[in-house]
Amino acid sequence: MSLHDELKNRVTAAVKGGDTLTRDALRTVLGEAQAEAVRRKTEATDEVVLAVVKKTVAGLKETIPLAKQAGRDTTQQEAELALLELLLPKSWDQETIAAALAPHRDELRAAKNDGQAMGVAMKILKSKGAVTNPEDVKVAVAATRSEHP
Repeated sequence: MSLHDELKNRVTAAVKGGDTLTRDALRTVLGEAQAEAVRRKTEATDEVVLAVVKKTVAGLKETIPLAKQAGRDTTQQEAELALLELLLPKSWDQETIAAALAPHRDELRAAKNDGQAMGVAMKILKSKGAVTNPEDVKVAVAATRSEHP
């Protein structure tokens, strides 16, 4: 089942259960995903839905602190953020990244500079389907490049 279909089912369940927060947040994501799919002249694929979720999460992370500074109640936005973050794939931590890069230690060391080593690392991690934070990859690459054989 696609993420789009899963979210539709969750909206239906939220409507039946009276969960207005989930209903409204997921309807907004589905609407945005549909609009983005139309702009791209494609279907609302998992990729499109995840892009909308990431964009929405980033927006909430930016606006919640500003709303708090202004003295506004952010309870609903924080609940939406928590709900939407659960939809995102779990990001790999530095240990997991380092373990995935360990067999490629020689390739990383052979890179002329840190930028090229990052490129090599990102290619390796992407081939493994990793979801990573670039800063964590940078730390893992630096540690791998500085290790003694």
